[in-house]
Amino acid sequence: MGGGHASTGMSGGQGSQQMHQIMMSGMQEMQPMTPTGDTDKDFASMMRMHHQQALEMARVEVQHGKSSELKAMARKIIKDQQKEISQLDRWLAKNN
Repeated sequence: MGGGHASTGMSGGQGSQQMHQIMMSGMQEMQPMTPTGDTDKDFASMMRMHHQQALEMARVEVQHGKSSELKAMARKIIKDQQKEISQLDRWLAKNN
């Protein structure tokens, strides 16, 4: 890890660090997951976690990013992923 004295500014470095922590946390959460043998349930569970990570990373981009293009993409990701997480939650609730 670098020294935190980069000239990119504190919020840029903070955002990068937050995204890295989200990725590491997600990998730790997925490691103990064991396949159930039901492809649909495994897909729904793992995709839900994947979408949740994307949602958290997109929120960091909106808060700390500088590119208006990427911030717009992040806002769309937030909207789309929230909708898909709701769909996955409904399916999981019906099929557990």
